[in-house]
Amino acid sequence: MTEYAIELNNLTKKFGDFTAVDDLSLTVKEGEIFGFLGPNGAGKSTTIRMLCTLAQPTSGSAKVAGYDLIKDSARVRENIGLVAEKMIMYDRLTAAENLRFFGKLYEIPKQKLEKRIDELLELVDMQEWKNTQISKFSTGMKQRINVIRALLPEPKIVFMDEPTLGLDPQTTFSIRDITREINDSGVTVILTTHAMVEAEALSDRVAIIDHGKVAALDTPQKLKNMITNSDTTIFGTKITNLTSDLIGKINSLDVVTAMSQQDDYNLKISAKGDDALNQIIDTVRHEGGNIASITNSNESTLEDVFLAVTGKEMRDQASEKAAPVHHGHGHTPKARVR
Repeated sequence: MTEYAIELNNLTKKFGDFTAVDDLSLTVKEGEIFGFLGPNGAGKSTTIRMLCTLAQPTSGSAKVAGYDLIKDSARVRENIGLVAEKMIMYDRLTAAENLRFFGKLYEIPKQKLEKRIDELLELVDMQEWKNTQISKFSTGMKQRINVIRALLPEPKIVFMDEPTLGLDPQTTFSIRDITREINDSGVTVILTTHAMVEAEALSDRVAIIDHGKVAALDTPQKLKNMITNSDTTIFGTKITNLTSDLIGKINSLDVVTAMSQQDDYNLKISAKGDDALNQIIDTVRHEGGNIASITNSNESTLEDVFLAVTGKEMRDQASEKAAPVHHGHGHTPKARVR
């Protein structure tokens, strides 16, 4: 029988009349890297907060590391680590002093803690900075300490929330390597990210959450095959005088199923129908656009899947963060929804 690191059964979270997580059911296998994707306001952050015991479900149930999320919340916390989007550390303390502080909160015996600190600093290649104040670190160096802080209690499951957000390419590459090493040691990793390349490169399976529900769940390749094996064509279009109005006109075409802007000149467009290319070209020309080049292929990316599943419209970035909080309805959140 397959062992599950996480089991969700009809998990629901409501804030008054607003449903952030809607009857969510899924499983995460032990030892896998599980990508958790969704547009802003889709419910993924609220789900992660519940799984980390930072928010109470309205209904449904869940098991984390084999323990009931509600009845055994203390045991759940003993078996998880959280790499939060916001770095949790004290600038006036050294790297080792920060790790000692958090290690003591976990009540790790002193001798074991010192050994663990050395092991983790070696994991992220930060041994020589052990006794340097955090304030002197670059953002990337701080993030390495932020990651290993979550590993101090030797958790079975690590939640990594946007671990490479705002990092330079070299540090991003390093954090991804560290994530693989953590997973190779037998730790289950739950990865939330908006970087589709990251999700595709790291995840064994990916769940795309939309409107509080699972919109798609499978391996990255099988998710891509959903688009590749359909009648959808992926166009790469370079337009030398690309404007927001022109982007809106192309996006509004019925044949266009998904679209993303790559840079100031390039669009990636997913479209259906034999006449799709002609309609796109006609629209660009009618709006005064200059087409420098067009390429097409049926090789899709995880970004194409994401856009096809969740839709093309922009989401209100504050929608989930600003979920209404109503008191007196039986479940008051312990912390503000992120």
